[in-house]
Amino acid sequence: MTTRTRTDVLLIAGFCAFLFFYGLAQFGLVGADEPRYAQVAREMLERHDWITPVLNGRPWLEKPPLYYWQAMLAYSQFGVTDWAARIPAAVDATLMVVAVYLFFRRFRHSLEVDAALITASCTGVIGYARAASMDMALAAVFTLGMLAWWAWRESGKRVYLALFYVAMALGMLAKGPVAPLLAGAVIVLHAAATREFRLPLKTLWLPGVLLFCAISLPWYIAVQVRNPEFFRVFILEHNLARFSSDLYHHRAPFWYYVPVTALAMLPWTVFVLAALVQTLRVWWTERRSATARESDFEFQFRLFVCGWLVVPVIFFSISQSKLPGYILPAVPAAALLLADYLRHHLQDESPEPLSKWLVVFHALLAAAPFVPALLIAHLLVDRRLPGGKPILLALAAAFVLASGIALTLVSKRGLRMLRFMTLIPVILSMGAVLRIGSTDLDRMLSTRSLAGEISTKETHSFPFAVFHVSRELEYGLTFYRNQPSMRYEWGQIPSEEHLVVTPENWQAEVTKQTAGRRVLFLGRYGPQHVDYFWVSAAGSSHQH
Repeated sequence: MTTRTRTDVLLIAGFCAFLFFYGLAQFGLVGADEPRYAQVAREMLERHDWITPVLNGRPWLEKPPLYYWQAMLAYSQFGVTDWAARIPAAVDATLMVVAVYLFFRRFRHSLEVDAALITASCTGVIGYARAASMDMALAAVFTLGMLAWWAWRESGKRVYLALFYVAMALGMLAKGPVAPLLAGAVIVLHAAATREFRLPLKTLWLPGVLLFCAISLPWYIAVQVRNPEFFRVFILEHNLARFSSDLYHHRAPFWYYVPVTALAMLPWTVFVLAALVQTLRVWWTERRSATARESDFEFQFRLFVCGWLVVPVIFFSISQSKLPGYILPAVPAAALLLADYLRHHLQDESPEPLSKWLVVFHALLAAAPFVPALLIAHLLVDRRLPGGKPILLALAAAFVLASGIALTLVSKRGLRMLRFMTLIPVILSMGAVLRIGSTDLDRMLSTRSLAGEISTKETHSFPFAVFHVSRELEYGLTFYRNQPSMRYEWGQIPSEEHLVVTPENWQAEVTKQTAGRRVLFLGRYGPQHVDYFWVSAAGSSHQH
């Protein structure tokens, strides 16, 4: 291993360790998906069942098993904890960054570290690398597959095409048919843009198709045999119906993914858009003489990643169901486009000077996340930015960062310093969130503290129910208590003595629902405005 390679490895390992792994345990699982997926993996591990996903003891067939398998392995090594549930995504993100580095080292030598660190530092990648969900697994294997396909296209080596099919099979196991569907759309679009219309047919390689089927189909067949309702639940409801209707109440405007993608690409958004516009302008200008670029893989690669960036945005914009994580497979393409843009610009013997407006906008956007990072405690507790001294100090700090970035980029070294200067606010923002906001994130958004508080009031572990509280709270308590939950509003009122969690001041409603049973107020969890009660077994005398 050369000195440069050793330096590259240490640099990438250090950034991935900090951005993806550091502080995974500082706050508990948040939202509905994290604790739900973590609990499914736990129940599968407890049942020694690698086929059927299970939640609350019943088949839960909404998602394929790749994340669950990874989490089960993490639990086996580290125990069932919230941070262990997040390890798979952090590992997947790291592997994705390494894949980008190796690809650039082999096919776009000179800026491989820049490409890797730009990918690692995108806001969307950092966020989902620290979440117990399927999104990062899909993004990682999709990135591997797209890079492998291009490696085959440029080198002609079938081993890369085989790797493409392996990655698509893993994508099927990560989140279903969306991986090969998006890949096919990107390849068809690229073939149309370059007028190589036989390219999709060349990609359909029989040994690769057989490899894809051998990896992906066994689980699908096995789970269908064990659970005849799988096809209806997974394919018809959670793929087709989710795409074509607002079945799960995730409606958003058609343009929803434009700002979401822009945010996911931070702090690199401005330069990514500049690279996208430049590439499409060159293609549009020279499209009539495309034959002159048949062997110009330099330009065609940028055109390819433009398609890779745009296709998921268009595809999921058409979908009637929209969630931020859907767009994650497009984010690595933005990083690759920018890295190749920088490479081309730096190799140009007489590059055009950077637009001052471009530099200013980049500096402001790159430094902007430092403001909410410094004020995260106020945002979580007060639900708004504070006035007075705190906001002024945060704005001043961001202005200093932006000024430093802008002044450096207009200097002689210019773009050569882009990576270094832009990573500074990323590191500072990440450190601020973990140092300042982790306690409030845990109290306000996770049920870990609530579950711990409730456990101190129990003489033994009671069954528990919820009553008109959020799904996030319900699934969070399910994971941290490792118990199935019941919902009063659905008529699921346990006959034995149990605990129930409700909104604040709902004791009268609980008493009404459990007529003739004792209801004892145990405590209030102020950060999330809920109360929790003990309810006696059915048939006990009513007392206050």
